[in-house]
Amino acid sequence: MLDITRLISRAGRVLTGVDRVELAYLRALIADDVPLYAIARTTLGYILLDQNGAAEIEGRVSGRTEWGPRDIYTAFAAGQPESVKHAESDLRRFALSRCPSGLLSTMLARHVPRSLTYLNTGHSNITDRMLRAVRETLHGRIAIVLHDTIPLDFPDYQRDGIPGRFEAMLRRIQTHADLVICNSKATEDSFHRHSVALKSQPDTAVAHLGVEIDLDEPPDTFEQIVPEPPYFIAVGTIEPRKRYDLLLDVWDELVDHGPPRLYVCGARGWKNENVFQRLDKHNDGSAIYELNELGDRELLALMQNAVALLFPSDAEGFGLPAVEAAAMGVPVICQDLPVFREILGDIPVYVKGSDRYLWKNIIECLIHDQTLGAKTVTEQKFVPPTWEEHFNIVLKLC
Repeated sequence: MLDITRLISRAGRVLTGVDRVELAYLRALIADDVPLYAIARTTLGYILLDQNGAAEIEGRVSGRTEWGPRDIYTAFAAGQPESVKHAESDLRRFALSRCPSGLLSTMLARHVPRSLTYLNTGHSNITDRMLRAVRETLHGRIAIVLHDTIPLDFPDYQRDGIPGRFEAMLRRIQTHADLVICNSKATEDSFHRHSVALKSQPDTAVAHLGVEIDLDEPPDTFEQIVPEPPYFIAVGTIEPRKRYDLLLDVWDELVDHGPPRLYVCGARGWKNENVFQRLDKHNDGSAIYELNELGDRELLALMQNAVALLFPSDAEGFGLPAVEAAAMGVPVICQDLPVFREILGDIPVYVKGSDRYLWKNIIECLIHDQTLGAKTVTEQKFVPPTWEEHFNIVLKLC
């Protein structure tokens, strides 16, 4: 039984890295021989899908099918985005069963076989109610994908209340889970570092996320976006941890030399008003361009032709943009984080995050190489991890 609460709650939005993991699990489990159920916590309670219903929802999340019309129950979902109202309406249309929150255990006992495995990949709906229903009613096995422990590692970068809620979630995982699937050894180490002593601890396993590079024909709108090289790209939610402030400082210092174009690709996040204001000042056609809603194919095509990916983030659980860039042979300039050493080895150029002079110097060298007509590429061929490898590890343990 796969929890798809996160995908439904973010319907209609550009998929983040965590969303893409949940979608990859949904696709893989639909194709697997083992019977699948999907469950989502919605505005009006829980909705349970069988394998056919899960396949219908996958088609809509993937964009092959449009979400259907709103049903009458969306009148009780005031405040939800329109896209979520449509998604929850489709969940009800394809439901095997649905129930108010308080009747979750009753619904599961009636429709779901005992001793199944409950998988949660999205850090959503990891509640005592959900986990106890699986454990006590179904006598099921619980497996949780942990993406990082950044809210506890860098609490000052988080929205108010997030570190406390994340810590409470981590304790629930420790108490109830049988298996914690970590996207990297760095994340596994962080989980153990933040764990408290309990009589029973969940097993942990490391399974690197799959990286899929789809460079088939991008959408027609892409022609309006792709510039002529040379340009640099930075990818990720615009929040303090990603250190966009450092890149803006470097570009301010490059202004006397005619700075190259920098494409900042990501939605605006939180606690970063100064960076937002600085980006707004660049909306007049200067060297920095902010792109908030690129789809996967558009982003990969833009990345493919970049001089380099600039990734000064202070912390990552996996660092998907850096892995994707390396897979395409695009140079990666990033902080020296354990997760990058683990997955990318010596391929990136590692820079201390606070060393603005060194960032500027490396960027200037790359600009110089481009003006001489040399396409800068990574010297080592990088073969990224695949979803097949990931699921070969995970499904044997679940």
